[in-house]
Amino acid sequence: MRGLALAPAFLITSSCVLTNGGEGGSGVELAPVLGRSIQPGPRPFFLVNDMADSPLKTRLLACAEGPFRKTDFSIGHRGAPLQFPEHTKESYEAAVRMGAGILECDVTFTKDKQLVCRHAQNDLHTTTNILVIPDLAAKCSKPFTPAVVDAEGHLLQEAAAECRTSDITLAEFKRLRGKMDAFNPRARTPEEFQGGTPTWRTDLYAGPSSGTLMSHAESIALFKKLGVKMAPELKEPSVTMPFGGFGQQDYAQKLVDEYKQARISPSQVFPQSFGKADILYWIRNEPAFGRQAVYLDDADTVADLPDAAELARYKAEGINIVAPPLFALLAAEKGRIVPSKYARAAQAAGLDIIAWSLERSGILADGDNGFYYQTFDAAITREGDVMRVLDVLARDVGIRGIFSDWPGTVTYYASCMGLK
Repeated sequence: MRGLALAPAFLITSSCVLTNGGEGGSGVELAPVLGRSIQPGPRPFFLVNDMADSPLKTRLLACAEGPFRKTDFSIGHRGAPLQFPEHTKESYEAAVRMGAGILECDVTFTKDKQLVCRHAQNDLHTTTNILVIPDLAAKCSKPFTPAVVDAEGHLLQEAAAECRTSDITLAEFKRLRGKMDAFNPRARTPEEFQGGTPTWRTDLYAGPSSGTLMSHAESIALFKKLGVKMAPELKEPSVTMPFGGFGQQDYAQKLVDEYKQARISPSQVFPQSFGKADILYWIRNEPAFGRQAVYLDDADTVADLPDAAELARYKAEGINIVAPPLFALLAAEKGRIVPSKYARAAQAAGLDIIAWSLERSGILADGDNGFYYQTFDAAITREGDVMRVLDVLARDVGIRGIFSDWPGTVTYYASCMGLK
């Protein structure tokens, strides 16, 4: 089938308002109106055109003119980190423009026990510019050490550092700027360490005027303003708990308390954790939030996954939603993508399923797609197969949503298929 000439949606549906330039400004500036028009951008159109001919491709092509709608099926994984620095205001806003109905703030804490959005407590050296701010770099748990390279240019020891949110206060955290999560292992200076972004991502949106970091409370206010639901993940601390008298249950409770303080309905919040004890704490102590708490599965291989009996026990303990990685839910069968044994068992146990994470594996056509595709890589041959993955997850596995680093792809599929 010949592909259609598709116009990028951001040209079709762009919407903006005029605002005053402010004191010292030069006239007016354009301010995007978030949530009024959904702009999946050119990527999903590229993916659909790249699909092999099939009834699914025909149906998706027929949806090229939209309309595209915000959908809870599309969950912004750390925002839209395929192109924007993760867990930043700009990344979150991009995800909403692409139709994500739910946004994620991975939650950790600072030295003064304030909650902030970071994927890990100890990732500031790879996700922010902390190493090039001397007074803050001096507070890192492990200072920068340069790479060791021999006379022939062989790398003998990678450059290294470890900077934690718990090394600095909230006020100091807010001085940082987010960057793409990466580092240059051959770096000889902190400035060189800032590089290393994979070629299939970009640093275009990681400049000094972007990468705005957020506290958890600020993310709640932003998500409320943007009209989306919220999926905070309680991250495992890198420090020994209790931390200055701040215990694990205090940590779990503080996360919920910040939603209560902001008067957010529990129906709008999907608290997550890889720690079962955190999930059970919410179920027992904050049942309004606990009923849709998401138990994340940290399996690295199929052998690590829970069996049918354990999944049934989850349900008996009050857990209603599980969230495994993509590979747990899918398998390859004679070139087809099919539901896995785990997926069938989770369905049989009466558990809702959320999948993670789409658009994190780079180029798919190279046939070496790593962690997320390990059980069904044999059925993946081209970039457009992302849409086949989505279709099997939605139709056959019956997931209620999926985390994606580029929510526009999921939004396109969900809008076309009439998913809410």
